[in-house]
Amino acid sequence: MPLDRLPDHEQRVLDEIERALCRDRRLDRRLRTLRLRRGPDVPRLLRRAASYRPHGRTAAVLLAVSVVLMVTGMVTSSPGVIMAFAVVWPLTLFTLFRLLCRWTDG
Repeated sequence: MPLDRLPDHEQRVLDEIERALCRDRRLDRRLRTLRLRRGPDVPRLLRRAASYRPHGRTAAVLLAVSVVLMVTGMVTSSPGVIMAFAVVWPLTLFTLFRLLCRWTDG
């Protein structure tokens, strides 16, 4: 079923609205910015992880906890301590990597 054409006066009104919107620089900039921000469909957790900006204190605390867990796990061979180290160590590496990236950006 073909679409009916708008009456002339409605088409003129619509054309005028479109011209006014095209002249609005702030709206145009806002729409362009929104388009650029739209990235691939990435889960929110990954997006948050990619934008994580750790502090030096956070990295130092995680590194200290990792070393303590590693030494304790080697001495005691306790499965709980080894599992805790296995959880904390990748977080520590990720935090150190993000901190290094932040320091080299500036």
